[in-house]
Amino acid sequence: MTPKERYEKLKEHLKEENPLLVDVIEEYRKLDQLAYDLGFLPKDKTFTSSISWWPLISVLGTFSAGKSSFINEYLGKKVQDTGNQAVDDKFTVICYTSKEETTTLPGVALDADPRFPFYNISKQIEKIDPGERNINRYLQLKAVKSEPLKGKIFIDSPGFDADVQRDITLKITDHIVDLSDLVLIFFDARHPEPGAMRDTLNQLVEIAKSHIDSDKVLYILNQIDTCAKEDNLEEIIGAWQRALSQKGIVSGKFYAIYNESLAKIEHPQIEARLKRKRDEDLAAIEAKIENVVIDRAYRIVKNIESKAKELQLKIPELLKALGGYKRAVLLLDLLVAVGLAGAWYYLKESVSGIPLIVVLIAAFVLLHLFIRSKLRGWYASKMKDMALREAFSKQTKWYRPILLIGAGLGGKKYQERFNRLIQSSKSFIQKLNDQYISMHQSNAQDRA
Repeated sequence: MTPKERYEKLKEHLKEENPLLVDVIEEYRKLDQLAYDLGFLPKDKTFTSSISWWPLISVLGTFSAGKSSFINEYLGKKVQDTGNQAVDDKFTVICYTSKEETTTLPGVALDADPRFPFYNISKQIEKIDPGERNINRYLQLKAVKSEPLKGKIFIDSPGFDADVQRDITLKITDHIVDLSDLVLIFFDARHPEPGAMRDTLNQLVEIAKSHIDSDKVLYILNQIDTCAKEDNLEEIIGAWQRALSQKGIVSGKFYAIYNESLAKIEHPQIEARLKRKRDEDLAAIEAKIENVVIDRAYRIVKNIESKAKELQLKIPELLKALGGYKRAVLLLDLLVAVGLAGAWYYLKESVSGIPLIVVLIAAFVLLHLFIRSKLRGWYASKMKDMALREAFSKQTKWYRPILLIGAGLGGKKYQERFNRLIQSSKSFIQKLNDQYISMHQSNAQDRA
């Protein structure tokens, strides 16, 4: 997919799901063009693919924890099969569609769609499972018409307790947690003892604990209606919190919920108490989900400023490398010229046929190109920064006059383009502030 095609596809989906960000695409196009001109970005790449445009909410846990039931309830329709046994062995990515019928597509649809943070995930799968390039084995996509789904992506994890592929599934989970804006880890309240956390659930907790941004992880004790007969909700919650504490979980939020449509609670007072707890925690979870949409919008806009400043900082380093390269080439050119001048002095009387000066000029040109090629490769090999290496290689192509290499890179023209992008990013953030404040006030009035 070319950058131009990616821009158009992003605009198409954003108009439907998050129109606030449509105009930002044009600023990314300008950022791409500036990076192309400087050489920091190949023509077939775009910065729009370096960030996720849709926030990802991952729903993890064992097959009995009610993950799929939670997703179905949130979306307002049955999208995922539910049950006490593993019903799916793939990660199911769920996105919005305007079509009435729910559509299920193979994993390859994720690999080529710019909406998803799974863009080119097949490369990651190949790293995890060498030789396995069929992402359909691990991923599938469901497109669902559901208003709560607009502007966000859910991913439901498979039944981890199936031993086949479990290690690979956990490795993919680790990668997905990295990509996610919010991670919901579900526990089953029907197994209240800490020892009930099986090996797989232990590993899920370890994965969550190992990530720096622990605040994005929510721990959810599901199906708390099963404690109605014993009326021991506080004991069950306490047991699970202690279990998490023993695992080293000292941050992240803990919630308790159940599916009201499936609950059968006989005692009215207990039902009222559980419902109050459920409603409070569910509202908090849903607020977290909605907030990631706002947070993601700010990250996308802020990324323009961040990338522009990042490229600005690379220019002095690029100019330094180009300066060293030019000096080395000119010095070796001088030595070659002195050597060829000496050859001309000693051979001018004895060589006949093709004029000696023509031969020596041709030799100088060939040696000059050889020197440039070798020095170009040597300097590039020392650069660990791929963007810097890309720009250096572009600026030192053989047909560029050696004295003009790097000319204008540190000039006013490029600095003005950088400044316009940075200012544009700040202006868009102000627009987001205004629109989200307006939306918040409108929602508050509706609730009142």
